[in-house]
Amino acid sequence: MREKHLFRLFLTVVLLVGVACNAEPEDAASPTRATVADINPTTTAAAPATTEGPTTTVAATTTSEPRSEFPVTVAGVVIPEPPVAVISLSPTATEILFAVGAGDQVIAVGSASDYPPEAPVTDLEAFQPNLEAIASYGPDLVVISWDPGEVQAGLETLGVPVLVHPPALSLDDAYLQMRQLGAATGNSPRAERLVASIQAEIAELVAGHAVPERALSYYHEVDDTLYSATSATFIGNVYSLFGLENIADAADAEGFGYPQLSGEYILEADPDLIFFGCALWCGTTTDTISERPGWSGLTAVRNAALVEVDDDLSSRWGPRIIEFVRLIGESLAAVAGADRQ
Repeated sequence: MREKHLFRLFLTVVLLVGVACNAEPEDAASPTRATVADINPTTTAAAPATTEGPTTTVAATTTSEPRSEFPVTVAGVVIPEPPVAVISLSPTATEILFAVGAGDQVIAVGSASDYPPEAPVTDLEAFQPNLEAIASYGPDLVVISWDPGEVQAGLETLGVPVLVHPPALSLDDAYLQMRQLGAATGNSPRAERLVASIQAEIAELVAGHAVPERALSYYHEVDDTLYSATSATFIGNVYSLFGLENIADAADAEGFGYPQLSGEYILEADPDLIFFGCALWCGTTTDTISERPGWSGLTAVRNAALVEVDDDLSSRWGPRIIEFVRLIGESLAAVAGADRQ
């Protein structure tokens, strides 16, 4: 549990920093969006997008397809040869690497990576990465989600390419990182098919969800101190697929994306649905939410529209995003059914 709490703190810091760093005008270059052209088209030719390939919720560890030609440049990082000793200190990157068929190239993942089950978990920490500990594995590619010190520079001095994948702000950002990891490991065709499969399944889920008779509002609880996520975040971007109204948007005057709401604010907004994503880290349950002062009168509480979101699904932007989308659709179906009664 100590590791979970450390990672919760790490995630909060990274999300806030990522939002602040990427809150720029549309024509400004952000670290994630500016890297589309950095996948060298002459060395990472992608197969046409299809809906074939592995399901998005089951990680694939190997692939019989030929690797892409090297060297490749991904997000400004030159990778001279197909990596055979990859280290991931990002739980999201770990899931993506296995899903694009690079599982057999991964030799170690950080202690916060708990999926897929076959991932080679070590005591390497993402929150406090140690250069010497990472280098001791002899990696030829390292993926991190942030660099609190000189880890990236130190590894690059040793000749080890480092990809920094900050938190995604949208589905497009997530797809870009999937493509980048596919290119970096020589699995571009598999990554392209994975992205196409996710896009197709999301489109099907959104098109097939029950449409409520009225516009619905929601509150997504990041943790039990009432931090929420606005529509400008990756989490909010997913809810926006269903046309839901986010009560946190009006409270985010500074545009950070993760405002801390007050109980009074939530009571006044009276959301139709409450999604809470801190069951594991905070111990939040439908009962603890219902027992908060005044909350028993909320529409979401009275209609039993309290939805637990797996901590990992709401804090990662990998292939299992499908499960998050499906959960939202099923929740809307339940609310729509209640409205018709």
